[in-house]
Amino acid sequence: MTVGVYRPIVIAAGGTGGHFFPAEALAAELLTRGERVVLLTDARSGGLASPVFAQTEKHVVAGAGLAGRGVSRAAKGALALARGVVQARGILRRLKPRAVVAFGGYPSVPPVLAAASLVGAKPFVVLHEQNGVLGRANRFLSLFANLLALNFAETQRVSAGIETVAVGNPVRPAIAALYGQGYAAPEQEIELLIIGGSLGAKVFSTLVPQALALLPEALRQHLRVTQQCRADDVEGARRLLDEAGLKAELSPFFKDMAGLLKRAHLVVARAGASSVAEIAVAGRPAIFIPLPNAIDDHQRANADALAVHGGALRLDQAGLTPENLAKEIETFLMNPERLTKVAAMAAQLGQPQAAARLADIVQERAKA
Repeated sequence: MTVGVYRPIVIAAGGTGGHFFPAEALAAELLTRGERVVLLTDARSGGLASPVFAQTEKHVVAGAGLAGRGVSRAAKGALALARGVVQARGILRRLKPRAVVAFGGYPSVPPVLAAASLVGAKPFVVLHEQNGVLGRANRFLSLFANLLALNFAETQRVSAGIETVAVGNPVRPAIAALYGQGYAAPEQEIELLIIGGSLGAKVFSTLVPQALALLPEALRQHLRVTQQCRADDVEGARRLLDEAGLKAELSPFFKDMAGLLKRAHLVVARAGASSVAEIAVAGRPAIFIPLPNAIDDHQRANADALAVHGGALRLDQAGLTPENLAKEIETFLMNPERLTKVAAMAAQLGQPQAAARLADIVQERAKA
């Protein structure tokens, strides 16, 4: 008989990749252990097409953000949230899960509130926070959770009295497999990977290509660019790179991120929690440009988790010009020793066992 076949572990996650990818990594780990996993998610989640969650039971739950702009929108959000809680409670009553593990963002709210409202035996509720600043949803939901699992031990905005444990940020198995494979500085061809985040970043589609065009021609001749950007920005970015004579592949989404990280000599990226975690586990030198309007400036905190230790370079978008960025990229690429040193420090800070650690805790604290 497989473990937990009658009483599953529910994972609540959705929204952007930053919330979803760690949930997918935990699910993959639990499935290898014979656990029955059930996903509660939202309609826009990648979970609906995930190869990992293709092996699990899935439910789309209604919900809304905690904050709304305007009375009408707030009222509609409250009604949607109430419907989601009722819907999630019905699912949980039927499943009788041993645990609910939620990964933040609004798709986590209905399942956690539903779990807290159950009468009698309740599932063990774990929240996972990916960012260096506790998110708004998790700040609220921590009032109803048994345990708050953190990516960073020094996560900000965590209230006193909440039980916490630092586990790292789970990365997908293909990424975790890169850990310890080492880094080789470029000799001829230089692979530059540009990651705008799961929703893309318009500034990356203009600022970064403009910066690359300013690199010395001798360097550009050896440069191969792979850039993830929004669908609406692909053609504009491609035009800028073509005009600079750069070999480039652009797409809104790349399935084989592990393969791209393995080949990369330098990464330029936003500082979403999953990007930072995956780059560290892969042991790749990176230039992080945090999203300037991120809630609570959490992307800067994410980037600094590597940058303050020499495992990356953080550049703030405010005041950043193509000239500034070109100078930093050139300085990196012309200094193999620096690339190797930063890569080694990033790898030292990587946590490939985060999914296993979180799975251990969930199984131990939520025994049948």
